[in-house]
Amino acid sequence: MSTNALDIDETLQQDRFSSQMEAFAQWKTELVQTIRDYQEWLIQHDKSSPEIELRIFDALKALDSDNLNIAFVAEFSRGKTELINAIFFANYGRRLLPSEAGRTTMCPTELFYDKTKNQSFIKLLPIETRLSDASLSELKNEESYWTTIPLDVDSPEQMAEAFKAVVKTKEVSIDDAEKLGLYCEELHNDSEDSPTANNIEIPMWRHALISFPHPLLKQGLVILDTPGLNALGSEPELTLNMLPSAQAVLFVLSADTGVTKSDLDMWKNHIMAFRNKKQSGLVAVLNKIDILWDEMKKPDEVLASIEEQRKTSASMLGIDANRVYPVSAQKALLAKTKKDDKLLKQSNLLALESLLANEILPTKQQVIWASIVEGLNQSINNTYDPIAGQLQDINKQLAQLEALRGKNEDVVQQLLQKAKEQKVAYYESVKNFQASRRRLATQAKVMFNTLGMDAIDVIIDKTRHDMSGSWTTNGMKKGMTLFFESSREAMQIAERHSDEIHKLIEGIYKKFRDEHGLKSHVALKFNIQPHIAELDQLAIKAEEFRNSPISTMAEQSFVVKKFFISLVSHVRNTFGNANREADAWLKELINPLVIQIQEKRTNIDKYMATLSKIKESKNNLDGQLKILKEEASQLEKQAGALEGMRKTLKNCTPPG
Repeated sequence: MSTNALDIDETLQQDRFSSQMEAFAQWKTELVQTIRDYQEWLIQHDKSSPEIELRIFDALKALDSDNLNIAFVAEFSRGKTELINAIFFANYGRRLLPSEAGRTTMCPTELFYDKTKNQSFIKLLPIETRLSDASLSELKNEESYWTTIPLDVDSPEQMAEAFKAVVKTKEVSIDDAEKLGLYCEELHNDSEDSPTANNIEIPMWRHALISFPHPLLKQGLVILDTPGLNALGSEPELTLNMLPSAQAVLFVLSADTGVTKSDLDMWKNHIMAFRNKKQSGLVAVLNKIDILWDEMKKPDEVLASIEEQRKTSASMLGIDANRVYPVSAQKALLAKTKKDDKLLKQSNLLALESLLANEILPTKQQVIWASIVEGLNQSINNTYDPIAGQLQDINKQLAQLEALRGKNEDVVQQLLQKAKEQKVAYYESVKNFQASRRRLATQAKVMFNTLGMDAIDVIIDKTRHDMSGSWTTNGMKKGMTLFFESSREAMQIAERHSDEIHKLIEGIYKKFRDEHGLKSHVALKFNIQPHIAELDQLAIKAEEFRNSPISTMAEQSFVVKKFFISLVSHVRNTFGNANREADAWLKELINPLVIQIQEKRTNIDKYMATLSKIKESKNNLDGQLKILKEEASQLEKQAGALEGMRKTLKNCTPPG
């Protein structure tokens, strides 16, 4: 019963996401192989350098660890976990994740496969870690904080029992709950969560990590299961870091309730506000449409009812109606388990799976290409250029030497004199280049003094000191404003220095191109704007988060403090990324030119030696021509291998 404008062949679509994930994994494998081929080529021809090796290492590591993150967000009882089971785990013939009716949990769960450990497990972070100033991302690297439960994938019973640990709760005093930021009088007063006057029930765990050897997870899929508005409100890092970084966020609604007030609060304050207002990768799923399957109505009437619910939901969320996908996760899971194609079509899950396959995965490919592969492509070009330049010089020399046949010694002497003059002029340019390099090093040092981690740590320490003992909302607002102003100013100063560096490099490249014919790609500017934009967006998020209704969840000062800790971690990461990119950019700017200058100098010296031998005896001409032709042949092979790698990467370039 599809209400989306998608022409879907059910038979072809049933495994669309799985097959596309497999193709995505193969695409990454091809990229990895090309990069390894390049690495081997560099070693074979003694062309490697520490900088290139580091870039290759970083690229391979990034491709190996890169994941496709899909987040599922919903209030309690929307059928979110059932939807995860239906999309990803129906081939197990049962519910892999527990989704029966019962208590909700504030324990966000990441489902993935840990390739480094090659093990299946559940790791649980105690709720008491909320008292720590460490961010969630920092705690992930501290093994001692986590409780680990091994998973026996051959025992469904053991796995089912282990999964129950994720939803465990415990009773604590109201005072302890307040310290943890998990008590709000309005929410807990006179509720079932308060079995005694002085105790309330809270989650036992703060976060769960589940490593499971499912084929999709092994291929790099990571599922983030984020339950409830309260979970998002009490864990700012989820809203600030995890949801914005996900390639897709599936916001699950229920057809029996429509868009409730808590749904709308979650959508506005924790999803849309932190996805930069973009709808790309953001999908609303209207689940449980089987509730509207009224046998007393005609099929067209049922369709009209679902369509009306879809349009109403879209209007309330403020998105296009085609971004709301009506489905029945429970019927889809049942249909896949029983191989009932008719029921699967009626569940409309295939339309949602098609979206994941046709929109989310290609977008992820583009991100990988831009952030990882494009830099390697530039490195291959930088390796290719001097070889192409050498080949051009040798072919020119071959033409000059071939023209010497039958000529007297005066002609050889003239060529030799001209080569000497070129050498003098070139060596003078090299001297000027060394002086420019020293100026470049001075500029770079100033830039990194502003952009470096020490610089941002000074800003962070000052902010902490200024805000010490003043974790009120007003104090937080003032502190955050100054923090972002200082951070942004540091980035802008670094940008000005990078522009000066670029102008200096451009002048050097132009001189060697114009005067000595060196081949080179245009030196690119360091684009620091995305990092400045990220700081600006974080500042907006900070303000939106401060004004969001999280105070209904917990003590304002506690949540605001936890948010600031998460915020600082994110800003520091932004500076770290900018620093690494600036360092790589600087090396990519200067190293290719250094290599070409060295190659050109060697080539001039070799050509002069060749002319000197020919001057000594005309009998040496054929021998020198043979040597040059062999060099040209070797260079052609080297250039051809690199051209093959460039062609492979070009074929791997994602569309769009």
